[in-house]
Amino acid sequence: MKMKQNNKNIITKHLRSIVICITTLFIASSITSCNSAIFYDEHKTIANDTWNIADKLVFNVDVEETDLSNAYNFFIDLRNTKNYPYSNAFLFIKTIFPDGGFALDTMECPLTEPSGKWYGRVSSNHVDNRFYLRKSTIFPQKGIYQFEIFHGMRDTNVIGIKNIGLRIEEVQ
Repeated sequence: MKMKQNNKNIITKHLRSIVICITTLFIASSITSCNSAIFYDEHKTIANDTWNIADKLVFNVDVEETDLSNAYNFFIDLRNTKNYPYSNAFLFIKTIFPDGGFALDTMECPLTEPSGKWYGRVSSNHVDNRFYLRKSTIFPQKGIYQFEIFHGMRDTNVIGIKNIGLRIEEVQ
């Protein structure tokens, strides 16, 4: 009889812990979703799911004077098919400032676990991932910023990439 009571107490404690964890995750995700406002969000489709190394994806972001005092998080969205043959992707992101200056970033995007299981949101034949490019960054000048994204893989043509996106969220 005592053994059943102990098991019941253990199960009750575990259920309580699970409910607390789920509630905490729900509240945290609600707070996080309220703490950012989308400033820019655009995606470019890769023709025939084959990205040639010479094909630069260009995103133009217009920054007004009033935007200069805010901090922003920059993300790269990557959608690939399950036919993508690698466990990661290397991207080059060239940011051209309104005054003509530029910055070049190299980004590794891990797409699978060592076991081969896909990271990200998997649905039918697609896998969606979002990667931080820059956190809490302030635009230094107003005007048009141009972001050129191209792949840095060894193959000239990389198969299995559906689209690439640039998302910028204002940090609240």
